[in-house]
Amino acid sequence: MLGILLGLITLMVLAYLGWSIIWVAPVAAGIVALTGGLDLLDAYTGTYMSGFVDFAQSWFPVFMLGAVFGKLMEDTGMARSVAVALTKLIGTSRAILGVLVASAVLTYGGVSLFVVIFAVYPLALSLFREADISRRLLPPTVALGAFTFTMTALPGTPQIQNLIPIEYFRTSATAAPLMGIIAALVMAVGGYLYLRWREKQMTAKGERFTEPKDKSMMEKEEKAPPFILSILPLITVLLTLNLLGWDIVVALLTGIVLIMLLNLTKFKKFVPAVNGGASGSVLAIINTSAAVGFGSVVREVPGFDQLTSLLMGLRGNPLISEAVAVNILAGSTGSASGGMGIALEALGEEYYQIAMNTGIDPEAFHRIASLSSGGLDALPHNGAVLTLLTITGMSHKDSYKDIFVVAVLIPIISVIVVILLNTIGIL
Repeated sequence: MLGILLGLITLMVLAYLGWSIIWVAPVAAGIVALTGGLDLLDAYTGTYMSGFVDFAQSWFPVFMLGAVFGKLMEDTGMARSVAVALTKLIGTSRAILGVLVASAVLTYGGVSLFVVIFAVYPLALSLFREADISRRLLPPTVALGAFTFTMTALPGTPQIQNLIPIEYFRTSATAAPLMGIIAALVMAVGGYLYLRWREKQMTAKGERFTEPKDKSMMEKEEKAPPFILSILPLITVLLTLNLLGWDIVVALLTGIVLIMLLNLTKFKKFVPAVNGGASGSVLAIINTSAAVGFGSVVREVPGFDQLTSLLMGLRGNPLISEAVAVNILAGSTGSASGGMGIALEALGEEYYQIAMNTGIDPEAFHRIASLSSGGLDALPHNGAVLTLLTITGMSHKDSYKDIFVVAVLIPIISVIVVILLNTIGIL
């Protein structure tokens, strides 16, 4: 147990300092192996790499095709077209709602969080300028739309955080729909009301919109495809995945082909976009696979039985122990998919057996794992948080307090709410 704790602390501290998990995870796994009595070389070349390779083998097509899909949406202007149409529909008087909805629609349609940041920021800047709202609220608004309910809660979302639990609990992307919808409402409504309250608070103090120093990310006038055509690939991915029951790989491929067919005049952008998406996906899958490899080593040491007993011994609904495990590991790694990957690689089979033995629907374990991955993952060292602050020109001091409320605190509250409702038999 002490070795596992030391390994987790090493992982968390080094990740927080900005060191790459690609080499931090093996170092942390080595600490776990040495203190657990395993042969260090065998633990790395055998146990760690087996977990690493197995996860990469299962999920690389999804990571790659998802990144390519998002990059094509970005480079063809389709992502921007969807964002522009939605923000215009909602209007400048409701700037926060417009940015929130635009971010949410793109994420729910399968566009990666990082692409959403780049696509939405120029429009968000324009809306905030017209509404005279402090730019400090821009990062938490995008974070609420992209990093929370559309990533983990809404049934059928094609984001990886909703897909990883499928393998462990034999479920589908629409697992526990009522639980997901309730959690989504808590996050979306709670987060929006908080941001509106902050807007009024800042306005009362005389805090208004200020122009960013870096003008490079400001809105460009490049002609974008029509909204109706631009939203078709997003709808296609959602419908083929959830209504037709196609595999996510086939659903994403269908979306990619449709983007290309609808943008034949921009064919010169296809190869750079596919290359860029594919290259970016490699780092993403390696990061998550590295975290899963750490979980594989943890599972092999004697202290794991004590850890399992400790977590399973938490009083009340077993969903509580799953939520605690996933949240802590997501916070430790600064990654929703990485933390959930470690937790489910180590404990997924145990939770599935609990579901079989207690009569709790495995779909509930799926949804709680997904929801919990989107809590403590958004701590200050999270990659998406760092990217969001960099692109918007804000610092942690400027905006992180509000990001914490909408992307960490309220999502954790949503998990507590749905577990409570499940415990008393409503869900």
